[in-house]
Amino acid sequence: MEETPEQSTNDFNSFFFHGGEEGVAAYHHASQLVTEKLTEVFSDLSKPYIGKTPDKIKEEVRRLQLATENGETLYELLEEIQEPLLKSNINISNPKSIAHLHCPPLLPSLAAEMIITVFNQSMDSWDQSTAATYLENELIRWLLPKFGYGKQADGTFTSGGTQSNYMGLLLARDHYCWERWNHNVQKDGLHSQSNKLRILCSEHAHFTVKKSASQLGLGENAVIVVNTEEHHQMSIDDLEEKLEQLESDGLLPFAVVATCGTTDFGSIDPMKESAQLAKQHGLWFHVDAAYGGALILSRSHYHRLAGIEAADSVTVDFHKLFYQPISCGAFLVKDKKSFRYIQHHADYLNPSGDEEDGMLHLVTKSTQTTRRFDALKLMMSLRMVGTKRFGEMIDHTFRLAHAAAQELHHRADFTVLNRKPVLNAVVFRYEPISDGLIDLDLLNKNIQKELLESGEAIMAKTTVDGKTYLKFTLLNPRTTMKDIKEILTLIEQYGKMQTSKWGMNH
Repeated sequence: MEETPEQSTNDFNSFFFHGGEEGVAAYHHASQLVTEKLTEVFSDLSKPYIGKTPDKIKEEVRRLQLATENGETLYELLEEIQEPLLKSNINISNPKSIAHLHCPPLLPSLAAEMIITVFNQSMDSWDQSTAATYLENELIRWLLPKFGYGKQADGTFTSGGTQSNYMGLLLARDHYCWERWNHNVQKDGLHSQSNKLRILCSEHAHFTVKKSASQLGLGENAVIVVNTEEHHQMSIDDLEEKLEQLESDGLLPFAVVATCGTTDFGSIDPMKESAQLAKQHGLWFHVDAAYGGALILSRSHYHRLAGIEAADSVTVDFHKLFYQPISCGAFLVKDKKSFRYIQHHADYLNPSGDEEDGMLHLVTKSTQTTRRFDALKLMMSLRMVGTKRFGEMIDHTFRLAHAAAQELHHRADFTVLNRKPVLNAVVFRYEPISDGLIDLDLLNKNIQKELLESGEAIMAKTTVDGKTYLKFTLLNPRTTMKDIKEILTLIEQYGKMQTSKWGMNH
């Protein structure tokens, strides 16, 4: 006999969190099982990584069953994924996991994630997000004056720096085309002279500047790279020279991108001077502060944001120094009218009549349609941690970076490139005295790899002037100088082992 809809519904009840007794019990049970399993996994992760090779992890994951016909219990599933998935992760909360701009998440934001996933709002239309719409809007209003923006400014939450930088250059391109040619790119596509459009940024700018140029139909070659000075900041002299050369060649610069916190060095481009040049030449000025935007909460480094208030648009990420789970970022504009270049109205989602009735649909400010309620994570963190303690955590990492750079400087076999870190990134290289037979690039690559595969420490490697360097990205406020010294001692030990092998082979 065929089941009635009511009988089918009863079979589904235990798979959803709802107001009924069965749904509440199922949610509590699932939460308890996951909490117990994560507690077990984290208690075993004394090191930042278990030390498995990529091939080993790949093989373990390939052996996992991806689906069942009749289902299985959560307990059984968690037991099976414990080794191949949970324990094989990088433990980003470990104090010796200091490789990338990848932060340990705050507990308030983890609690917020539970709320976000249960309600599963989509931030595109008001009738999908209701109260969440207004909280995001209010949090943007809280952020804007922190960056020196006035009442005409606006913003939106994004997935992070890639989307925010893309939006900045998209608005810059369309604004230029409208102002110069009265040309609507949104309706009519690229202008016939769009192949002459140019963007300027420093050689240490994030790769998403070029990526955005390619996605915007301009091509990566539309990005003109400006030289940097000794502190890895964009050279204003070279910027001015390149602007004049472009205009002399009949090309059309339309945007300058300054970086507030470069990925490798944490360097901050001279924003005041960059803004002045952009204004002088009639260009859009975008600041990529995905990394350095957290300075709004710093007591010791806030002054480094001087000039950011002149930007036409700003990128800021919260899943870096604001300690939010991925993903969580924002894109801010000085003039809310700039969002007109991406506005679309759909009768089934955000009809224009709704705006006339005062209903707020956030999709009109975003290149995304479906978006998560990430603003809740930041709000709960700001409330529970407090801006004072937030600033203290961030400032601790700056002091730690300075102390780590000094420690490297005083160890004989290390060369540190930034003895006075601007933010909390330290770039250095293991360079023991040798007879010249040692390949120092390969040596440093091997050290980074061996530390990773031992699971003892996670640090990054990068290339500067064609040479391989190691890098600490000290986002974790729980990292101490004891951790740093232990890692440096490990580097020395691995380095000596490597050089000994070299000596025997030669």
